[in-house]
Amino acid sequence: MSGHSKWSKVKHFKGAVDTKRSKMFTKLVKEITVAAKMGLPDPDANARLRLAVQNARAASMPKDTIERAIKKVASGADMSLYEEVIYEGYGPGNIAVVVEALTDNRNRTASSIRTAFNKNHSSLGAANSVQYMFERKGTLVLPKNAGSEDQLLELILEAGADDLEDLGDEWLVTTSFGAFMPVRQFLESKGVPVTSAELARVPTQKVILDDKETAEKAMGFVEALEDEDDVQRVFTNFDVSEAVLGQLG
Repeated sequence: MSGHSKWSKVKHFKGAVDTKRSKMFTKLVKEITVAAKMGLPDPDANARLRLAVQNARAASMPKDTIERAIKKVASGADMSLYEEVIYEGYGPGNIAVVVEALTDNRNRTASSIRTAFNKNHSSLGAANSVQYMFERKGTLVLPKNAGSEDQLLELILEAGADDLEDLGDEWLVTTSFGAFMPVRQFLESKGVPVTSAELARVPTQKVILDDKETAEKAMGFVEALEDEDDVQRVFTNFDVSEAVLGQLG
């Protein structure tokens, strides 16, 4: 699940699909491949590829797997033709959902996404039907022991980030789209570890679900989308109330 909220930790209790290493690695390799093809197959000269490699390393992907994917593109041996597609619509509780996918068969992916929406009593929307509810931002997750709130706040402001949020057992740093990489590089230069990072779609307003059944349906829907092989990221605008969070946990 992309994006960060109080309920995200509940997925650890529910066996989130993306903890399945093989599926996660497949998606990471696909992102590395696409990034390498969109620019030079060199992480130092290709910001998107550098981010993909960093995320793969953070997920404990073997170094030789990463290098093999890049070399395959560099040598011209990789013949895959992936295209980026976006789907959007509304899910349980009228939550807004944006799905980013990489596919070599647009019809197959569209059919799978449509089925996931239909099975969860949700509705696909037209292009830009919900994207306007999100802003493109950079997000970085830091471990709780990265520093105190005051220490980290001073650092991220110096780095040019926008906000620091306490997620309970992690810190979330939000940046503008353009400041994402410079902020990450600054924090790492100061010895601040980054658990994960991505260019995300951050909701401008959140829908708070205060009904347990609706929250479970929304979470199940997001996990069903994430389980699709062609889906790379899912962004939503919902969170759950503290009362419902307690029931789910």
